[in-house]
Amino acid sequence: MEVIRADKAGFCFGVQRALDLVEKSAATKDVATLGPLIHNRQVVERLAERGVRAVASVKDAQAKTVIIRSHGVAPQVYREAEEAEIEIIDATCPFVQKAQQLAATAAETRQVIVVGDKEHPEVQGILGWAGGQALAIETVEEACSLPHYQSLTVLAQTTQPIVNYNAIVDELRCHTEDITVVNTICSATQERQDAARALSDQVDVMVVVGGKSSANTRKLARICTDKAPTYLVETASELEEIWFKGAKTAGLTAGASTPDWIIEEVYRKMSEMDEKEPVAQGADERNQEGMNMESWDEGLQKLHRGALVTGTVVKMTDDEVFVDIGWKSEGVIARRELAVGSVTKPEDVVSMGDQISVVVLRVENEEGYPVLSKRRADEAGSMDRLAELAESKEEIQAKVIEVVKGGLLVNVGMRGFVPASQIQFGYVEDLNQFLGQTLRLRVIEFDPGKKKVVLSQKAILAEEQESKRKGLMETLHEGDVVKGVVRRLANFGAFVDIGGMDGLLHVSDMAYSRLKHPSELLQVEDEVEVQVLKVDREHEKVALGLKQLKQSPWSAVGDKYPVGSLVTGKVVRIAPFGAFVQLEDGVDALVHISQLANRRVAKVEEVVQVGDMISAKVIECKPEEKRISLSIREAAAEADAALTAEEVASQPDIPEVTIGDVVGNRDSES
Repeated sequence: MEVIRADKAGFCFGVQRALDLVEKSAATKDVATLGPLIHNRQVVERLAERGVRAVASVKDAQAKTVIIRSHGVAPQVYREAEEAEIEIIDATCPFVQKAQQLAATAAETRQVIVVGDKEHPEVQGILGWAGGQALAIETVEEACSLPHYQSLTVLAQTTQPIVNYNAIVDELRCHTEDITVVNTICSATQERQDAARALSDQVDVMVVVGGKSSANTRKLARICTDKAPTYLVETASELEEIWFKGAKTAGLTAGASTPDWIIEEVYRKMSEMDEKEPVAQGADERNQEGMNMESWDEGLQKLHRGALVTGTVVKMTDDEVFVDIGWKSEGVIARRELAVGSVTKPEDVVSMGDQISVVVLRVENEEGYPVLSKRRADEAGSMDRLAELAESKEEIQAKVIEVVKGGLLVNVGMRGFVPASQIQFGYVEDLNQFLGQTLRLRVIEFDPGKKKVVLSQKAILAEEQESKRKGLMETLHEGDVVKGVVRRLANFGAFVDIGGMDGLLHVSDMAYSRLKHPSELLQVEDEVEVQVLKVDREHEKVALGLKQLKQSPWSAVGDKYPVGSLVTGKVVRIAPFGAFVQLEDGVDALVHISQLANRRVAKVEEVVQVGDMISAKVIECKPEEKRISLSIREAAAEADAALTAEEVASQPDIPEVTIGDVVGNRDSES
């Protein structure tokens, strides 16, 4: 087995600086550290042998000099030391000091939020500098529950994983219009985490060395667990040969509080394991039996991190479940480790007396309880099933448990990811609408080593649509009348889903009247009844018509508009050769430019404009050709002739005079 060390591992600059200050001071002074200098029991014990005590508070210090560890403290501690006349040697990490100063400045006018473990000394110290209104949060769920703020300044615990920090910041942007984001994550921490992540992706098993109470070491272990089976140890004596059975490569990294000599011991023992004889089959079987904790002696020896054991639920609280696994004390399952996704109440997942399988995360915590995970046991149990599903492409159903950037998380025994592009056809604007829904899914990618499963609902929908499409193309004929739903509008028409495929309803086939855009008549999601005009089976295209199901207005124009009749209409369009006049919806007639006036007209606009109401005479009507010709000139001429006749008829009568009457009158005068 090849043992590979991470490029970045062990003491960081801040920890090394603190240790150097302690050793230098202890050579000439009686010193104490405020809390354990670092989260490493072996280092703390070595310091104690040199007379360096760890005290809980300044008031408890019996030494004249107190060293502030790299985590830093709140301002109150400095004031207490000054009042007690105790010298302070400040070993606060420069990265932590920067975060403290930023918090103090921002808190004067803004709400300060620190992303990190609120119980961690470093975070408590930063909160102390920020005053009583500052908050600490660790998860996106906590960020979601926060109210709206006028302004926010967001800082980070120096060991915070950047992915979690960015996710929380994205959520906080929705809680204010004024946000200042300061990345106070230690670069050394980020480099160590990146190196561990890269190494765990290349090896069969990972070992993380460090204090089990160290936050940055636990985070390293969580990062590695996503890629490979991972074990957290404090010393080489905790290594178990069974962890490396069948492994060709093993990775080794260490937390920031781990000295080089401990890392070297672990490395040496891991390398020596490769030279030993493999564990006999019988012994391996006994180990597996020991995992079930059926006897006290065997169970006590065989319980280790990563073991799969069974037990009985014997107690439940709001946040924890206690399981009897035959150990000296019950194992404890935190609520977040009960199931994939968020759990509101433990009783939603398990009941008293249930027999469950769990994975050991830690053999003992500070209270002496084994720390267990039902979620990880479920994940392990789902691996074979998911591998089969990836091969068979069988459809499964899974509930959406969380909305994340770029898609959805579903419960398939482990956290499965459904990309936004694989949920349904088309762009999904609001992913939250799927939260809590059960999706029909197919495994499209599965990597058990990385615990990665990607699923698609769209693949299933696409297959069903293709099946319906083929069925339609076989049975659909021109002239069929079908029902459909408008799915999309374009300038040239509408795409209508007719049950498995989209047909094109061209704008010219929507109505007998002229439409500038399909939206004048239809909207997306409208249900319509259409007629199949053409089926192109070679290219799988269907042309649809809507106006064909209505009576054509041209069927009655022969009776309505006979030749010689006078009509009134609205000018709706002008062409170089004439004007089109709408007589009714769907019926337009043409007034040729030569029929506009009783004179030569150079441009149609000299006589009429779009929107004008005109009167004209029907001089041609051919319904079969959908053509009506009008004449304003002839209508005007007839109107003039009628007016002239009317004027003549209105003149007074004049008596008829003859020549005889005139001559007779003259004779009488003479």
